[in-house]
Amino acid sequence: MNEPRDWSFEPAGSLRVVTDQATDFWRETHYGFRRDNGHAYLAAAPGAFTAQLRFRGRFEALYDQAGLMIRVDSQHWLKAGLEFNDGRPMMGSVLTVERSDWATGLFAGDPGDFWMRATVSAGVLRLQYSADGRVWPMLRLAPFPAAERYLVGPMCCTPERGGLEVLFSDFTVTPPTDKALHDLS
Repeated sequence: MNEPRDWSFEPAGSLRVVTDQATDFWRETHYGFRRDNGHAYLAAAPGAFTAQLRFRGRFEALYDQAGLMIRVDSQHWLKAGLEFNDGRPMMGSVLTVERSDWATGLFAGDPGDFWMRATVSAGVLRLQYSADGRVWPMLRLAPFPAAERYLVGPMCCTPERGGLEVLFSDFTVTPPTDKALHDLS
């Protein structure tokens, strides 16, 4: 979606993306505008799944961001990952059900290398992140539009510039996890 000028598949199944200028995903709330020109490499997923992804990059400018996207259509989607704001790397998510919300908090891990995991099942989204690929704290639990099929995959954008280089790897889509809510594995 919104193919960037500079991207390639790298050895071992990695995807390298360099963002174009002034790209974003956002709908109306607070800022009043709609943007749907961020970069995403999306694959079809069934109505219930767990998706997991590792990404690496150097987040330096305001709103530099990369992570995981789950999309039903232009009015119903989630983007979640690392975003640079207030001079710091922040873990966050934007859940859009006609209008976007934004939830963010400090990220204590290495902002250059981290993971995201999302489980969608029965109209519920469970979002987790990891600094090491082993321990997975919950970031968000929220209602999410139920659908027979979703689009899911890596996303990145840079609303204030272009040129953020991100390496995505270890992308999987599996049946939804049945782990207990507070199971951090």
